[in-house]
Amino acid sequence: MPDLPTPQDAAEAALFSECWDAVLSYADLCTAGSTAATELATEAFSLGMREVRDAETAVRGVGRRPVRLPRIPLLLTAVRVTAADWERRSLGHRLDPDLRLWLNSDKAFRYTGPPLQRPIALRGLRDLQAADAELLWLAEVEALPLPALARRLGLDPATVDDELAQVRGLFRDRSHRNHLDTPMDAQCRSYARLLDAVTRSTSGETPGDLSRHLARCQHCAEAASCLRLHGGGLPAALAGGVIGWGGLAYLERRRRAAEVRLGAGRPAALESGPPNPGAQKAKVVRNGLLVAAVLVSLLALAVSMMPGDDMENGAAKPGPGTTAEGLPVADPSSSIPAATSRAPGSAKPSRTNSAKPSESTGAKNSDPEPQGTSSAGVEEPEPSESATPSCQVEYTLVNQWPDGFQAAVTVTTTEALDDWRVTWSFKDGQKVTQMWDAGFTQSGAKVTATAADYNRSVPADGSLSFGFLASWQGKNAPAYDFTLNGQECVKS
Repeated sequence: MPDLPTPQDAAEAALFSECWDAVLSYADLCTAGSTAATELATEAFSLGMREVRDAETAVRGVGRRPVRLPRIPLLLTAVRVTAADWERRSLGHRLDPDLRLWLNSDKAFRYTGPPLQRPIALRGLRDLQAADAELLWLAEVEALPLPALARRLGLDPATVDDELAQVRGLFRDRSHRNHLDTPMDAQCRSYARLLDAVTRSTSGETPGDLSRHLARCQHCAEAASCLRLHGGGLPAALAGGVIGWGGLAYLERRRRAAEVRLGAGRPAALESGPPNPGAQKAKVVRNGLLVAAVLVSLLALAVSMMPGDDMENGAAKPGPGTTAEGLPVADPSSSIPAATSRAPGSAKPSRTNSAKPSESTGAKNSDPEPQGTSSAGVEEPEPSESATPSCQVEYTLVNQWPDGFQAAVTVTTTEALDDWRVTWSFKDGQKVTQMWDAGFTQSGAKVTATAADYNRSVPADGSLSFGFLASWQGKNAPAYDFTLNGQECVKS
């Protein structure tokens, strides 16, 4: 498997980070597991970036633009090309079964066959100027909001909406011309003028004979989706026409990712601008006070658990793991955490090093919570159902850059599951920003991943996998304290 190409400068490194997210998302759709997805994405990313650099070198100083797709759709095309190469190299068992059927059908041939037979959206996007094509793709398929588009492309935020409307019109004109250039029979050509007029109208009314024709003719239906700018069908037309197999699923993933970014906001680690020394110093002082307060609380708790004078007077001594009143407490032999941290805005400090119970007791520590200053009201730990762990977890750091990283989690379960929930904790304040093949919530250091609709069921001795992107600062220690549906998992 080839290594990822090295960025030539800081600007290209930022583009690598943004493009890698898209490439891995599509590669995950194309493969049968997270490991295969990473390998496919890496190979395709290297192939695509070589093509980008070769095209830019070929036209440097010539004064004409490279005739190619924008960077992200070009890299997604490289994923499809690499998947086809895997199929030829007898590596097809690592691909999604439906993709393998598609690769061996006439549908795949359309993307590599005669240019005039290729999808209209693909031809229309290639015909646009590079900046216009990138603006259209990022807005319609990647679902970037207009302010983010303006920052990324260096446009005026006050006029980016008008520029996008003009680019949509240019794409429609290119698609109309490509539709007329496509070899078609007499019936399709007779409907071409009517199709152009109907798709320009905002009424949404389509004559019955044209509607029946569109239901039967794939080429005219593709043209209609590219020509009709109103109604919200343009993103699907672009994703399906340019990417091919899995285009609509990729579009849905990017929409969900955009919603997560808008809902959660930009992580503090990714904020632009130099660090604020005063704010950093205040943060260090505040964290030091928190550490001291929590250590005092833990010391008080440990003292309260020590036997009193009544033990020497013949009173019954409490058993291990209980107070004099018979209430369960934390294992006194457990080590006290060396440091704690608090996420901004949280009311309580979170433990960064949780003490694990002795393996001989079989007790679980599936949901670590901060220790208080009083032993009253301590909840009973959840009893263990089995002394033998029922799940194993593999945590893989796939890629890492100065302020972010990508990781994959694979959990193997000995029991059949109708639904699943995986939790873990971070030691160094890492924040999850995006997750695929699972939903997620994060509270302080603790992250909870929940099953998607399509992967809730897991057979006995089967496995579940998902991946995520996250931010980090200073250190990036591996995640720990993994549980599956409340049961502790061992690392494989």
